[in-house]
Amino acid sequence: MAVVRPFDKLPALNSAAFLLVGSDEGLQQKLAEAILREKKDFKISIHLATSLPLPSERDHLRPRIDLIAFMIDIKSKYSLKNVEASLAHVDASFFLGKVCFLVTGVGRVNYCSVEMNSIWKLGEVYCSPVLFCELELEGIRVATAQRLLRMLQICAGHIPGVSALSFGSLMRNSADN
Repeated sequence: MAVVRPFDKLPALNSAAFLLVGSDEGLQQKLAEAILREKKDFKISIHLATSLPLPSERDHLRPRIDLIAFMIDIKSKYSLKNVEASLAHVDASFFLGKVCFLVTGVGRVNYCSVEMNSIWKLGEVYCSPVLFCELELEGIRVATAQRLLRMLQICAGHIPGVSALSFGSLMRNSADN
């Protein structure tokens, strides 16, 4: 079981790969479908995983991963523990703008079993943006898909003059204000 590294493979022309890690496979699938429905001018491949590490026997078939989104369900302490355990299998250079934390279920804060401070601290420790959304609602799911797609374009190098690191820094600074 290998550590996921951002630059161990060459990028493919006009394509990007997105890894979505989370314990709720149903919401992962809905979000992946929403991303694929969006209009884009490059080929996208989305890989779903419940946790890391990824199986090493298919590593030679896997493309270079441009962005990883870790999904945390605000109603499930297990999802937070799963993400925390998975982070150990990600190379440190990924945290230079190629990782984000996607917090789902924020529309039901009354049923919150994960402390918000834990989530904010995770984003701070790993220098990665924290995005809040409610993937059960179609409109918010589409808006989240559009946002993630734009982040993926930047992380894959398809937006001239903007790097993943500068974009990640910009996202963190806007969240601090």
